[in-house]
Amino acid sequence: MADTEQIPESIAELVPNFQVLKLPMITRFRGITEREIMLVEGPDGWAEFSPFTEYDAAESSRWLRAALDFAGLLPGAAEAGSSAVGHLADTSGRSAAAVRSVAVNATLPACATSEVESILARYGPVGTVKAKVAEHGIDSLPGDLERLREFRRLFPSTTLRLDANAGYTLPEALRACAEFAEFDLQYFEQPVAAVEDMARLREKLDGLPVVLAADESIRKAEDPLRVAELGAAEVVIVKVQPLGGIAAARSIIEACGLPAVVSSALESSVGLAAGAQLAATLPRTPASREILGEHPACGLGTGRLFAEDVVSADLSLSPVDGQIPVTRIVPDPQRLERLAVDPGRFDWWATRLEECWSALRPTLNSRS
Repeated sequence: MADTEQIPESIAELVPNFQVLKLPMITRFRGITEREIMLVEGPDGWAEFSPFTEYDAAESSRWLRAALDFAGLLPGAAEAGSSAVGHLADTSGRSAAAVRSVAVNATLPACATSEVESILARYGPVGTVKAKVAEHGIDSLPGDLERLREFRRLFPSTTLRLDANAGYTLPEALRACAEFAEFDLQYFEQPVAAVEDMARLREKLDGLPVVLAADESIRKAEDPLRVAELGAAEVVIVKVQPLGGIAAARSIIEACGLPAVVSSALESSVGLAAGAQLAATLPRTPASREILGEHPACGLGTGRLFAEDVVSADLSLSPVDGQIPVTRIVPDPQRLERLAVDPGRFDWWATRLEECWSALRPTLNSRS
């Protein structure tokens, strides 16, 4: 990595200018109806820094590392090769540059049953849908079941994934798995929070046809390999920003040795572009083919959850026929102006940027 003197004290030396935007959403998702993001531009193009507002500086610093790396602004990245996205290749030898598009799933938020059809209609034809459940823990189960039955009535043959965002206790997760098994799931993502509880849950499923996938356990645990070591899941969900960049995410996939699905952190098209770069080079293994099929749908179709994006609809990374292109995004200057946050929120993000840089900088020094 870079020598200490190459790493500036202030992030302003690396990022003198940035944009902070507020993107309205079509429905409540993760408890919000507007998504605040920061965009930065570097030698390699535009990148997104958008940790959720409740995340502290230490956790958010990984998101900053990902953004700086994707923009070509991370000190020492060129020498270390960490941002050489175009050289990443899957097990068949394809490079990210050679793959023009990747399959994506639609996302069905915790919504009223009457909204299921209209929300999914925004995605057009897709082969896979991920439904959010457990918004209010086990109390949401009756509503979740009603919504999923409506989904299956409308889409009897569409592949279905569920995501609980660690919303259950272990006993609640067992009950939920028993109820959800009727829906023919591809996998159930993060029913409980702790890696150890994920492992216990998998042991207790007792023949239920429910495959477990780990998300929060991968992006938040100190040692992501514990998921594989404990047999806590059969699939890992990886997100570029929370893991610190494309190279970091790829290394975790390789170290875990488990089938992987690349997912969004509720990003604009700029952020989705980094995920698409990684998804284009996912390893194809017998295990991934058995669980996920030949062309796994990644969770990068969330652009359809936004009422506005940083580019026009025809240029955005919203799915068309279940695919998004593998490309970089240049924001529309008029949208940057129109979607800008107010001065108070801009200052809040400016302060946060410096705090995250202060948390990230020592980790860069330690690798020099």
